[in-house]
Amino acid sequence: MKKRRTYEWSKLDNAAKIFPPNSKKSDTKVFRFACELKESIHKKVLQDALDVTLEAFPLYKSIIKSGLFWFYFEESHFRPIVTEENIPPCTTLYDKNDKKLLFRVMYYNKRISFEVYHALSDGAGALQFFRTLIYNYVLLKYRNEFKDEVPILDYDASRIQKMDDSFQKYFTESKLKRKGKKVKAYRIRGQKIPEYRIRVTEGVMPVDSIIAIVKEYKTSLTIFLAAVLMCSINEDIPVRLKKKPVILSIPVNLRNFYYSQTARNFFGVINVDYNFEKGSNELRDVISHLNNSFKKNLTPEHLGQRINMLASLEHNYFLRAIPLVIKNIILRVANNIADKGYTSTLSNIGIINMPEEIKPFISSFDIFVSTNKLQACVCSFENNLRISFTSAFINTEIQRHFFRTLTDMGIPVEIVSNKIDEE
Repeated sequence: MKKRRTYEWSKLDNAAKIFPPNSKKSDTKVFRFACELKESIHKKVLQDALDVTLEAFPLYKSIIKSGLFWFYFEESHFRPIVTEENIPPCTTLYDKNDKKLLFRVMYYNKRISFEVYHALSDGAGALQFFRTLIYNYVLLKYRNEFKDEVPILDYDASRIQKMDDSFQKYFTESKLKRKGKKVKAYRIRGQKIPEYRIRVTEGVMPVDSIIAIVKEYKTSLTIFLAAVLMCSINEDIPVRLKKKPVILSIPVNLRNFYYSQTARNFFGVINVDYNFEKGSNELRDVISHLNNSFKKNLTPEHLGQRINMLASLEHNYFLRAIPLVIKNIILRVANNIADKGYTSTLSNIGIINMPEEIKPFISSFDIFVSTNKLQACVCSFENNLRISFTSAFINTEIQRHFFRTLTDMGIPVEIVSNKIDEE
C-alpha cells in the first residue's frame, strides 16, 4: 500500500486573513515587482534561479485552503514554472476553486516580473524574495564574472525567521482604544476600464532632483508625495463635494519599528486627511498639516494598537468559535466599511539595494499593485525614483496633475504607461 504523504501547514498571519474573502476580479489583491536588466532574459537560467530561491523561502510553496474556522497555508507539491509574460498586470492568483501557488514569475525581453498574492506577504517581505531571485539569476548567468569572489546579499534571515508571524510575537494584552467617529472620505468616481483591467502610469525621475525639492519643504519624501497627491486629487473634486476630506491610506513597514526579518506580512496602515474646503490649497500648508499627522500616527503606542487589533482576532475565544463561512461575511463587511474611509493609497517601498557587484547588470526596479481605486507606489534604485500609479478609471487627470506639479518644480520626469485596448 502506497504511503500517503503528509503536508506541512501554517496559519495565515493576522493581516492576511482579510484578503481571501475580499479578493475579486476588480481587486485581485496582487502586487508586482519588476526588474529590468541590461540584457535579454534567459528563460532556463531564470527557472534555475527561481528553483534555488524557492528553497530559501518555504512559505512560497504553499496554497491556501479553508478549514472550519480559518483559512490556512498548506505546503504543496507544485513547482512554479517561469513563463513569458502574456497576461494583464496583477491577474488573479487566488481562486478558492483552483488551488495553486500564490505567486508567479514572468519575463519579457530584459524584464523579470514577480507577482504575489497579498495574503502571502507584504511589499517589504516579498521584496526580499525578489531581491534574492535577481541575485541568484545574475550569479548563475554571469558566473564567470564572479570566479574570484561571490558577492553577498544583505539578507541572511533563517528559514524560521522568514516564517515568523511577527504580529503574534509583538502582541500584548493591553486594552484596545475605542476608535473615534468615522469620517466619510471623498471617493474618486468615474467610468472604469472594461473587464476589470488596470492602467499603469509610471513617472521616472532622478532621486537627487526630487530630494532637493523635498529638503526645501523641510519634510520627508513620503509626506511630500502624499501632499502632492492630495492636491492633485483636489484639482479633480467637484465643488459640491469639496466638504469631504481627501484621506490617504499609507502602509507602514513595521520592521522599521520592531525587530523582524519575516518574509510574511508585517505592516500597519495610517490614514491621513486634509479638508480643502476648510484649509488652504497651498502645497506648503498641506505638507505642514501632514507633518503633524505623521508625527502623531507614527508612535509606538499607535502602531502597537494596530498590532494588538489584528492579533486580538486569534485571542478572542468568541471570534475563534465562529465558523469560517460567517467570518467571511464579517470580514467582507469590515472591508467595505474600511474601503469607504479613504480616497487613495500611497505606498513607499523605499530604496532597493543590491550588492555593488550585481548593480552593473541592473537598469531599474519598480512596483505597482492591483486596485479598484487609484493607488501610487514608490521605490528607488540608484539615482532613479519610480512613482507608479495603478488606476481602475479611464480618466487620468489626477496622474497628469501629479506629474505636472513635479515638472513645474523643475524635476525632470519621464512618463511611461501601458496601453489599454480602447485607446
